[in-house]
Amino acid sequence: MTMTRRELYVLCREKLERAGIDTADFDVMCIFQDMLNEKNPMFQPLEEVPEDIRGKITDLTERRSQGYPLQYLLGRWEFFGYPFNVGEGVLIPRPETELLVENIIEICRREKLTSPRIVDLCSGSGCIAVTLKKELPSAEVWAYEISPQALSYLKGNASLNDADINIKERDVMLGGNEDIPEDGFDIIVSNPPYLTSEEMSQLQTEVSHEPELALYGGEDGLDAYRAITDIWKHHLRKNGWLCYEYGDGQHDYVKDILIDNDFRNITLSRDLAGIYRAVSAQRTEEV
Repeated sequence: MTMTRRELYVLCREKLERAGIDTADFDVMCIFQDMLNEKNPMFQPLEEVPEDIRGKITDLTERRSQGYPLQYLLGRWEFFGYPFNVGEGVLIPRPETELLVENIIEICRREKLTSPRIVDLCSGSGCIAVTLKKELPSAEVWAYEISPQALSYLKGNASLNDADINIKERDVMLGGNEDIPEDGFDIIVSNPPYLTSEEMSQLQTEVSHEPELALYGGEDGLDAYRAITDIWKHHLRKNGWLCYEYGDGQHDYVKDILIDNDFRNITLSRDLAGIYRAVSAQRTEEV
């Protein structure tokens, strides 16, 4: 049985719509682009789809209809214009995290930090660390990650994007000076796990496939912020900056943690949806 691209596209879209996927058009287009290796596969709607390719597209659509993340299906996702390999065991890069990168670039520009030393804690796929190295080529960038699976993606994505960064396996919520530069960092950045116990019990199907280690932030979602702020403030150079992403509604709590740890010049930033999503704060004491 032969089938044109248009016919297959419609079938796949309808399958996702019946499954309640509200991004059906976008998801099917991504699958078609990936499987046909074309940016605009529907420019030739009457082109017949080879049987083997049709089978792959159908299989991917079926898995997507069951709530499996599109990003994992494709195996690669874009962040800040750069490609990142993703799969089970690593958090999917999200567009709202780009705000964190933008804030750090702005800090470096404003403070005239031409060759800053930056560390990304809970680095995951490396989307933050790699992007900062690409956008700030003179920066010395470090990345710490505890998960062996995520660490593998982190190393692979640094290589994929030709980003020379220092990658270390480490539980950032424990103390110790091993693999930490003696004179500290200019900027510490983290998108740590921040979901509460209640939120973990109500995860969307797609999110439930992502690693709990990268999602669960304790009963109130703030465990990582307390631990990281308390430990890593001692590894900031004088006038250094600590930058976080956090969940919707957590901004005041994160701000209070920073104030309690003697941070100043605290700035809360909203994402494109108008939600408070990131914070930057300055440490004015010596390391």
